[in-house]
Amino acid sequence: MSKPLRKVVFPVAGLGTRFLPATKVVAKEMLPVLDKPLIQYAVDEAVDAGADTLIFVTNRYKHAIADYFDRAYELESKLHEKGKRDLLALVRGTLPRHVRAIFVTQPEALGLGHAVLCAKAVVGDEPFGVILPDDLIWNGGTGARKKSALRQMAELAEAEHAAVIAVEEVPHDETDKYGIVAATPIDERSARISHMVEKPKPADAPSNLAVVGRYVLPARIFRLLEQTTPGAGGEIQLTDAIDALLKEQGKVLAYRFEGIRFDCGNKAGLVRATMHMAMQDPQLAPVVREFLGRL
Repeated sequence: MSKPLRKVVFPVAGLGTRFLPATKVVAKEMLPVLDKPLIQYAVDEAVDAGADTLIFVTNRYKHAIADYFDRAYELESKLHEKGKRDLLALVRGTLPRHVRAIFVTQPEALGLGHAVLCAKAVVGDEPFGVILPDDLIWNGGTGARKKSALRQMAELAEAEHAAVIAVEEVPHDETDKYGIVAATPIDERSARISHMVEKPKPADAPSNLAVVGRYVLPARIFRLLEQTTPGAGGEIQLTDAIDALLKEQGKVLAYRFEGIRFDCGNKAGLVRATMHMAMQDPQLAPVVREFLGRL
């Protein structure tokens, strides 16, 4: 995988049942963390990693994401007339001019592996990234701008000619919620994977090193997904195809990214992410401290 990363896939066809009734009308990826929806954080990360083609795998009912990245001519016109240039720049800046968004429909909810496979025709024969927007990974700071998690991974993939998967340690009794890897350390952040298993019981887990929502993969994964039979939960699991890739070519790296991950697929994670982002804002941080002090 010596080519630079240009394309990133966003599986966004899920129904977001943990956030009902809000997600009856609002896509879960459009839930806000302060003034930006989750999908914007994910897109910003992909662009930082060098992507110029964003592939959203959605279902036929979800239009909010496409609407969000489309031009809002009436709104832009009114902001222009009123001289609100800062707000106009925000509205126009959801997607940089050099980046295109492509929407692909997943006709049936058959798992993450199937969702990624739906992007095959657009990705073609080149390495690509996968971002699960539920996992918000923040790597900001007060000094110079830091690399996003996907950018860190893309650079490693290009340098090592390998697939790269983001991982982090989880409590051992929660291994049945994640794909789990067995890996031999290479350095402080990377390790060579020897085996992967999807959602093992704690007694069967090879480690507590869990796969989280970032991947850099070769196009070969599509052929392996086509050969993958339904696994855990009766779905086509991306983890199973990556395990097949591992057995075939032997070099898949686990990477402990620099940054903080918030699991915004549940209410607690979304609250934590919102509080964290508020504390990074010089105007909001005193408000949060004062409010928590009163509580």
